[in-house]
Amino acid sequence: MKKYEVLLFFMIMSTVAATAGSPGFYDFKVKTLDGKEFDFASLKGKKVMIVNTASKCGFTPQYKELEDLYNKYSNELVIIGFPANNFGSQEPGTAAEIRAFCTNNYGVTFPMMAKISVKGKDMSPVYKWLTSRSENGVMDSEVKWNFQKYLIDGNGRLVDVLYSKESPESEKVLNWLSAK
Repeated sequence: MKKYEVLLFFMIMSTVAATAGSPGFYDFKVKTLDGKEFDFASLKGKKVMIVNTASKCGFTPQYKELEDLYNKYSNELVIIGFPANNFGSQEPGTAAEIRAFCTNNYGVTFPMMAKISVKGKDMSPVYKWLTSRSENGVMDSEVKWNFQKYLIDGNGRLVDVLYSKESPESEKVLNWLSAK
């Protein structure tokens, strides 16, 4: 039994060492669509869903589901949209155009951040954290398309990634929200 305890200890320590120099989730500060600073430290204690969004995508109707989810669980969940133009140039708009589109078509009230890159050499630091185990301490992933969702628990730990086809109101999401 002792050798398993030692192995477990070294596995835990290697994860801690790998993430020691990386920022934590609550260390990020980003700009909103309106150009204001948004400090992730303000999210402590809440579950967070981060979604890369696009206005001209087949998954764009998920804005409605995201807004419905945000309204229903606003006491314990924050949804953060990050417009990105990485896939098929499906988010070509300016900040003002994106804001108008989201508000006029889907009544979006959840926080929308400034347009970023979610892959490649110019990937945003937030997405580097979300997609790299060496930074988040949990898993590697790749942003495959628009409306991919990252779930963060109330302690700022990455919990899971859900790909575009998964509804924001899926059973998996609802179970995550109801878990303590």
